Order: sequence, then C-alpha cells, then structure tokens
Amino acid sequence: MGSLYYGYQRVQIDFEDRVLAHLQLVIGAKLRRDEGFFFTFREPDNGHSSIWMSTHIPIEFDFRHAERPRINRRWITALMATANSGRGLVLVDEPSRDDDGAYPEL
Repeated sequence: MGSLYYGYQRVQIDFEDRVLAHLQLVIGAKLRRDEGFFFTFREPDNGHSSIWMSTHIPIEFDFRHAERPRINRRWITALMATANSGRGLVLVDEPSRDDDGAYPEL
C-alpha cells in the first residue's frame, strides 16, 4: 500500500502501488501542462472525497515497494479521459485484459 501526500499538512491518502503508479502518470501529465483539476476517489467508509490538484499545492507519491508496477495503457487512457472532463479525475476501475489475456502495457 502506497500513499499520496497532499498539501502543506501532508494529508495521507492510501492507494495500492499499482493504482498510485497510474495516478502519478495522469496527475503528472495534467500538472506539467499547468492544468488544475479535481481528483475524486472513494473513501474506505464508502464515502468519497474530492481534492483540487494544482502546481501550487505540494504532492508526493510514496510507493511501498521498490519495483515499479506495470502500466496498463487502457487504464491511463480511461483515467485521462475523466481528468480532461468537467468533472475532473475520477478513480475508475482498471479495464480488463485484452482478448489474448495480456494487458496492453506501456
């Protein structure tokens, strides 16, 4: 389980390393273009939270394991589509494998 640390108070938000790796790529791409956006995710108590992502707010990605998880290109595309919408980045479920059983990795 990795963590995203957000803001000057370093609020800790926990995600599996695989999820965190995909979020890092999408959030990084948006912030490199200086695009602020909301990020909405489910909370463990079945609620949800939304935070404003901006280049002016500190963010840190802390991975539990040293190995970088394999990246699913289809999941990046799905996450980026939500991030580019008016609603902002929504943590959607990872798309299933291709028909041949393989993930389309980056």
